Amino acid sequence: MARETASAEQYTRPIRRILVGVLVFFLLVLFLFWRIDSPRAERLRAQIIDNTLPRFDWVLVPVTRMAEMAENFHSYQRLYQQNQELRRELQQMKAWKEAALQLEQQNAKLLDLNNVRLDPKLTYVTGVVLADSGSPFRQSVLLNIGARDGIVDGWAATDGLGLVGRISGVGQSTSRVILLTDSNSRIPVAIQPSGQRAILTGDNTSLPPVEFIETPEQVRPGDRVVSSGEGGVFPADILVGRVVQGTDRRLRVQLSADYERIGFLRVLRATPKEPLTDPGGLVIEGAVAADGDTTELAAEAGGEDG
Repeated sequence: MARETASAEQYTRPIRRILVGVLVFFLLVLFLFWRIDSPRAERLRAQIIDNTLPRFDWVLVPVTRMAEMAENFHSYQRLYQQNQELRRELQQMKAWKEAALQLEQQNAKLLDLNNVRLDPKLTYVTGVVLADSGSPFRQSVLLNIGARDGIVDGWAATDGLGLVGRISGVGQSTSRVILLTDSNSRIPVAIQPSGQRAILTGDNTSLPPVEFIETPEQVRPGDRVVSSGEGGVFPADILVGRVVQGTDRRLRVQLSADYERIGFLRVLRATPKEPLTDPGGLVIEGAVAADGDTTELAAEAGGEDG
């Protein structure tokens, strides 16, 4: 076996040298031929290129395919980067969308507040609802305004549609609003167009009843209910709702305020009227003097007659 291997190497080694030498000689001749500056050599070179190059198209196919694959790889890499950037921008757009929706809702609620028609003499403070402590036994909301904002117990609170309740409990920076539906709520109202006076009584339902109506026969479902202003606590003519007839055949009020979406409330400043301490001040001094002179003249005339 060793002899056969040695003999094979003895024959292949010279053949390899001969082939390498022939290849080197051919390449050297081809190099020299290609460097010859002669019209005849140039025509021969052009003819060789024209005859051989079209037949070697199959050699360029793998190179072309590799170049296309490299270009596609770069394209896919760019697409992947763009996709990642679009994902990040989409996340930012979702966050902006949520913020825009919240701002839109807040803007709509504030615009609703501006739709409430109030007496130009009234001033108000707008607060944000912090918490809702609605329960079967107590219905109220907490505002982010309090004594530092000048809030006083008993002031009326409205939303963008109508009266919501009254202030009941004031802290330094917060205050609580008892809703009209609370069982502790009692407010004087007027029913239009008949002008009947009544008391809106909360009973922890969405349709509080009206009681102590002067003439119930003059009240019809659909009549408008507003605050009467009696007692000097609530301003007059603030929309409360409309009269409806409940399932128990009692007259109730369908409140105009949207209690399911209370985000902002406007607290109306109620300026109490100054009590009259000197009723005589209403009489003009000149009239008093004239009346005194007339009285004196009448007394003198009476004395003369006596």
